Parts: sequence; C-alpha cells; structure tokens
Amino acid sequence: MQEQIASLKAEISAQIAAADTITALEDVRVATLGKKGSVSGLMKNLGGMSPDERKVMGPALNGLKTEVANELAARKDVLESAELEARLAEERVDVTLPVLDHPQGSIHPVSQVMDEIAEIFANLGFDVAEGPDIESDFHNFTALNIPEEHPARQDHDTFYLKPDADGNRKVLRTHTSPVQIRTMLSKQPPIRIIAPGRTYRSDSDATHTPMFHQVEGLVIDKDTHLGHLKGTLEAFLKAFFEVDAVTLRLRPSYFPFTEPSMEVDVQCSFEGGSVKIGDGNDWLEILGSGMVNPRVLENCDLDPTVYQGFAFGCGIDRLAMLKYGMNDLRAFFDGDLRWLRHYGFRALDLPTLAGGLSR
Repeated sequence: MQEQIASLKAEISAQIAAADTITALEDVRVATLGKKGSVSGLMKNLGGMSPDERKVMGPALNGLKTEVANELAARKDVLESAELEARLAEERVDVTLPVLDHPQGSIHPVSQVMDEIAEIFANLGFDVAEGPDIESDFHNFTALNIPEEHPARQDHDTFYLKPDADGNRKVLRTHTSPVQIRTMLSKQPPIRIIAPGRTYRSDSDATHTPMFHQVEGLVIDKDTHLGHLKGTLEAFLKAFFEVDAVTLRLRPSYFPFTEPSMEVDVQCSFEGGSVKIGDGNDWLEILGSGMVNPRVLENCDLDPTVYQGFAFGCGIDRLAMLKYGMNDLRAFFDGDLRWLRHYGFRALDLPTLAGGLSR
C-alpha cells in the first residue's frame, strides 16, 4: 500500500505540473480529491482495514491528501499570476486619448453653492465648522434655549432615534445650530464660523424636503452689535448674487436662541417671471438672524456680561433655487442626470471671488 501511495503521489504531481490552465488544474483536482477521485477512493478503504492497519494508513493517506491540496493551491497561484500578467500585457489603455467624447462628471448645485458660501465667508475671516448629523437633545434643543413644550421638539416635526438604555433619544439635527453650541463649548472667543451641512425635518412639498442643506453663521466677541450683523449679511449677499449693492430690511421676529431676533428681507424684482436681487420694488425673505440670546451663552459657559454676538441661518437649497432659477426643491434629490447636466457645474471650475463664483 505504501508503494501504491508513493506511485499515486508521483503521478498526481506530474499531472499538476502539466496543467497549463485553471480549467485543466480543476480537472486534476476533481480527479484526485473529488468524491470519486483517486485519493478519495483510497480514503474510503480505511473503513475496511483493521485497527492496526488504520493506524499506519490513516496518517499516510491524510498526508497524501494534504500534499496534493498544497500542490494544487501552489500551481493555481502560479497560473493565476500568469493569467493576470497576460491580461495586463494585452489590455492596455492609452491615457493620452482625448476624453471629450466620454461622459463628463459635474458638480451638484448644492455642492457648488456650499463652495461659493465658503469662499465668501473665508474672505470675511470666517472658519468652516462641522458637527455630527445625529445629535443629543442638549445640543439640538436645550442649549439653544428651546423649551420642552416647543413644537420643534414634537415627533411630527422632528426625526427621533430609538431611546438608549437610559431612555435618552438621539435626534437627526433639525438645524446646524448644534455646531455653534459645540464650537462655543470647545473654543474661547473671538469666534467667527459658518456651519454648512445636512439637516432633517419631517416635511415634504415643492419647497420642503425631509433632508435639506443649511448654513448658519456665528460671531462671538466683546464688542459685537447689530451693525456688524447687517454689514456681514450685506457683504455676503452682494458677493453671492454677484450684484453691486443690496438693500436689506430687518423685521422683528422670534427665535428662542436669539434676542432680539430678525427676519431679513432683500430688495428684489419679480418682473418677467424671475427674481432679480438688488433691484426693484419687491421684498424677498431670505434668512433669519439675531443677537445670540444670553441664555445660550450661559449654557455654553460664556459670560453674557463680557461676550455678545450674532447668528444667522438660511437654506442652501433655497439660495441655489433663487440664484440659478430652479422652481422645485425635490428635483435636487431625484438623481436625474438630465437635470444635473442642465444645472450642474464643471468639476474643475472652482468658485473664487477674483475669477467669479458661478462661472
């Protein structure tokens, strides 16, 4: 039997070495280690042997099976490497070919507007701050002076996650204001940031979607006042809409996290079925703003007798609609390539104040 095993081993090794394709090697594997293979056939004979014979032949046959499996694996690696080398040599790509006839990628209008906003505020000395989409109740509501009975906390307006072991529920942030809270808790004034990002509310129609994009601004310093807020917004809107001048109207409003609070309207014209910013006799509400509520400063361990500041926020999707003439917010999220080819921006044409924001 030992001679039979040695002879079979030599025969199988020769077959493995002679296999020049993966398919041929697989045939050798089936003929040796398959259910009806030569090695498997010898293994089946173990059941008819005496205990003493099994003690000798068992290890010998198992050793044969292992050696054959190892040789098959090694030969497969060699054949696969050779096959890959052959494909690499044959399937060459000429990277010098022109790409004009190939589909070209483009930048989504939301990404474009976010880049434009970042460019404008960077020029005004603002940093870009970011935070998590899933927030705690403290950062999203409590620290912002939003009381327990406020409608924004209700399930019909807010997406809550399942309660944790302590009964606390995380929330998909309803605004990017939690980024302001995190910044004030981690950084000492002076603070000048914008916080762009995704936000979530339970709402959907032509001008609202469950997920949308928002940018908020925050300035905290010792001598900040409403004049700084108005000047900042004027500089931003002039640069964003690429007009020489804008006229703003600040109307009293209420937000829990600012006091006083103001809605900001911009002078415009609706003639010809389109909106023209900076000209005309009409007004368009464009964002909310105000001086940071002293309670919010206290919640962030800042002394309201020393520091004060202003904050503002607006929808990035809405800004894109106003600037580029889009009439349905839902189209931003449909993934329609025809829409993107019409409204998309060239990938390498980055917005700059010197070269133009929306080239």
